[in-house]
Amino acid sequence: MIRMAVGAVIQKDDKLLLVHKVKGAQGKIKGMWDFPKGGMEPQDKSMEAALLRELEEETGSTKFTITKPFKDRIAFRFDAVTQEKLGFEGQETTMFLVEYAGDGTDLKPQDDEIDDIRWFSIDDVAPLLFPEARVFFEATFW
Repeated sequence: MIRMAVGAVIQKDDKLLLVHKVKGAQGKIKGMWDFPKGGMEPQDKSMEAALLRELEEETGSTKFTITKPFKDRIAFRFDAVTQEKLGFEGQETTMFLVEYAGDGTDLKPQDDEIDDIRWFSIDDVAPLLFPEARVFFEATFW
């Protein structure tokens, strides 16, 4: 079974927002920058509702407007340990373009999964991302 997830390419002016993830399904990981994203929950009424919940959980902010879904998705298989823990073989993430309307003061990591939130120039984003997110980003923005 594949876990359905949602994620966001968040923009403000000419910058993109990334979160620095330091914890995954198996526990602590070497920190990696990524787009905010996460799994759909049974209580989520729609992908958009799930995305807004995830954004608030990861960034602390509710000052987001979903602009559009992207046609391409981020898909990958979990390793054996993660499959056992989560009960899913892999994950397919529907990505959305999102606008941020805040001033930045509300952007704060909300749990131990993320230790930093930062804006980056679009030209600096690709090398920072997990491989699957990088493939999506390069296909979508270049």
